[in-house]
Amino acid sequence: MDRTEPPASLTSPVIRGTIVAFIVLFFAITNIPWTLDDYDQAKQAYTSFEMVGQGHWLYQHTPNEGVATKPPLVGWISAALFEGTRWWDGAWRLPSFFAALILLLLIGREASAAYGSAGGLIALSAFGLNLLAPRLATLVRTDMPLALASFLVGWQIWRHIRLAQPWTTRDRTIAFVLLSCAMMIKGPIIYAFILPGLIAYQIARRWTGAPSAWSGLWPWLLSLAVFLAWAIGGIRGQPGFYDSVVIREFAGRFTETIHKPQPPYFYLPHLLHKFAPWSLLLIGFGLFFWRRRGRIMRPETLWLVCWSIGALVIMSVIPSKRVDRIFPVVPPLCLLLGAQVAALGEIERWRARTRPWLAAALLFAVFFTGGYVAWKISQARAARSDALVQFSKRVRAEAEKYHWRYEVVGGREEGMLLYLRRPHFVKPEDALRAWQAGQLDALVARNQPFRDWRGLLPDAQLLFISEKSDELGQYSLFARSGTQVR
Repeated sequence: MDRTEPPASLTSPVIRGTIVAFIVLFFAITNIPWTLDDYDQAKQAYTSFEMVGQGHWLYQHTPNEGVATKPPLVGWISAALFEGTRWWDGAWRLPSFFAALILLLLIGREASAAYGSAGGLIALSAFGLNLLAPRLATLVRTDMPLALASFLVGWQIWRHIRLAQPWTTRDRTIAFVLLSCAMMIKGPIIYAFILPGLIAYQIARRWTGAPSAWSGLWPWLLSLAVFLAWAIGGIRGQPGFYDSVVIREFAGRFTETIHKPQPPYFYLPHLLHKFAPWSLLLIGFGLFFWRRRGRIMRPETLWLVCWSIGALVIMSVIPSKRVDRIFPVVPPLCLLLGAQVAALGEIERWRARTRPWLAAALLFAVFFTGGYVAWKISQARAARSDALVQFSKRVRAEAEKYHWRYEVVGGREEGMLLYLRRPHFVKPEDALRAWQAGQLDALVARNQPFRDWRGLLPDAQLLFISEKSDELGQYSLFARSGTQVR
């Protein structure tokens, strides 16, 4: 490929370094202040908390004692990070953050090697400067690790096609390991992100003479067997696993009765908006090349088209949808955009015309993403979204200072259990019995619905109440009189 580059002002190391610095900064700060109060973050965080505290390494629960529905790989990573750092907030968020940084590095490096410095810059900018990646980069969820595992599988196929290399036993073993990791992150959903595009590519290549992308059957079947072994163990040994995991979490995604269904076009407008301006460039460049039908699509570009569109189509067909679930489609779209930029650079009269568009898109993306990050942080601070986090830090400090035995009465805020570093919520009646038996020195309780805790707890004094938040309930700390020695 003729990599005729745009002016050095666009692809200079200074510009590239500045863009990367902005992206890493956005990844790090978008979710500040850190909380566990939305997007089921508390459920994911509790898996590793339970592993370390109770030794449940294969099957875990939710804070309210339901069955955890995700395989445990990300929880294992968080548990290992905690053992090394003794920092739960970091252990919960670093898996997503590191996955985002690895994706950024891989996309930038591979796109630069294949499509030149301009294609590499646009590809890495497309991955980092949008409304999806910064938001997911420090969420306590499995979406970013799954995107990394999915990308590594598709990237391995892309490299084999681009270099026209046959699959060796070593390559198939690597594919098996990557697929098994994806299975143990979020189950067989990895098939939806890779197999539809792989089938489409294998069919299309017959008319183009492109190299085969098929690795053979055993990496796919053996990795599925790893997941099935975990699932069968859960069905046989964990009460409620079959209903919660098999029926609701996996089979329920394909019905319109368990999870809230969305129409087939749900993901497309979200991608157009949250992946702007890159989504518009992809469509515009695609229409340009479609009108120039005389150009032959390169085999690796054909794979990127099949990979991304195949995943988008199959995910759109599944009734259960949420915006973050489509994120693994973004990395191949970034490589595809880099391929388009390189292909335009090969056309003499269009080379200069596209430079201002690329520069404008890059500048817009920096301000668009930066504005979103600033808005997210200011909105969270205005809403006092970390009110329970700060309250719980104060409770933990008091409990450590005075050696309290304390518990928390459960509410709808599952994150409270983790903020207070307690293994279980207690029921109100159990808390009252423990208090009356002298087994508790302090109690944290939700203020809504109202309960006269001061009247129910003999010798209790109210020490402090959490700040008000726009979305969260308030909690109070009650301590037994005489337990504080000031």
